[in-house]
Amino acid sequence: MKSMDEPERTVKAHARRLAGVAEELGERGVDVEAVLREIQTFEVQIPSWGVGVGGTRFGRYPQPGMPNDLDDKLDDIAVLDKLCGRAASAVSLHIPWDEPREPKALVEGLRARGLRIGSVNSNTFQDQPGQELSYRFGSLAHVDRAVRDRAVEHNRHVIEVGRTLGAKSLTVWVADGSNYPGQIHSRRAFERYVESCRRIHEVLPDDWTMALEHKPFEPATHHSVNMDWGTSHLAATRVGERCRCLVDFGHHPTLYPIDVIVAMLVADGRLAGFHFNDRRWADDDCTAGSVAPYQLFLVFCELTMAARDPTVKGFAPEHMIDQSEAIKDPLEALLQTVDALQLACAQSLLVDYAALFEAQERNDVMQAERALQAAFRTDARPLVAEARRRRGGAIDPVEAFRKSGYRAAVAKVRPAQAGEAGTI
Repeated sequence: MKSMDEPERTVKAHARRLAGVAEELGERGVDVEAVLREIQTFEVQIPSWGVGVGGTRFGRYPQPGMPNDLDDKLDDIAVLDKLCGRAASAVSLHIPWDEPREPKALVEGLRARGLRIGSVNSNTFQDQPGQELSYRFGSLAHVDRAVRDRAVEHNRHVIEVGRTLGAKSLTVWVADGSNYPGQIHSRRAFERYVESCRRIHEVLPDDWTMALEHKPFEPATHHSVNMDWGTSHLAATRVGERCRCLVDFGHHPTLYPIDVIVAMLVADGRLAGFHFNDRRWADDDCTAGSVAPYQLFLVFCELTMAARDPTVKGFAPEHMIDQSEAIKDPLEALLQTVDALQLACAQSLLVDYAALFEAQERNDVMQAERALQAAFRTDARPLVAEARRRRGGAIDPVEAFRKSGYRAAVAKVRPAQAGEAGTI
């Protein structure tokens, strides 16, 4: 993509808005420069599977210029990273979907693009071509020891690939569960899941962590073996010291207070990190903040409080995006999500936590809520834009992306993809 030159009207309008919010925040005693520095430290991993068009069980609709291989995906992520002010330079890699044929060549390709590897993600929720033992009835929790062995071996293989690439964490999500009451012995299935995870955990390199991802249902319709944060926490504590719980924003009942989940996991040192997205009904994988921006803000408030609390030790959650865009341009959707995450981060930095804590100690519900809402309702977008600009990013990433002509340019050289029929 070409230079980051933006229209003069965009630059001037940004300067006016930034001056206005800086004056307002200055009157409230906020150190604007300190906030800008903190915003610039925020980074999020981009999923290798998120830069292409997703789909639903009804079908998949192709768009021009979509990536056809891992090199295409890395090119797209490098463009995204530049537009976001180097806030998205880590790639969360899915294996086997994006397993490199030559891991060392991938390391060089990442470095050449200014990128690096983030977490590696295993897949025991799909049967792969030529796979003799099926995951139809589960993987890590399967009744058949041979199937469990294969699933464990796959995760160990993912760790080895990750070590070559320089990764430091493994994310494990399984589709194991039941569609009907009585289909499985729920307690024994959970015990098998934990035992399999222990076998994975025991080969983790010393500087690695392992993240368990919970989900209440889908594809299992009655229940999932790791169905909620409590189950995930129980599993993690039984698996091992470096096993933690990953929070996906789409893996909870509607209107569930995700910020409280985060607080509880922080309290026990078991928060692995996040898969950021948003949802209306189930695991919709929509752009972050598109449905519940206040919930996203509250989660970042918990993160800010934990980061500033000297009693919270070893606090380093991983930030990852997990979304699948079927309608929007996938790169534009990712730009929108990174912007929403940067905004929620900025808003959390504007909270008067002294006033919040004081109100909480007085049981002053009104003032406690007002302390949060004052920050949430502050237009922090100019701060986010300025933080990006100072790191070489765009004031308006989506506008800059569209004006760059990048999508049209790659559409000329990338083979067009065909649509896919649904599974219903």
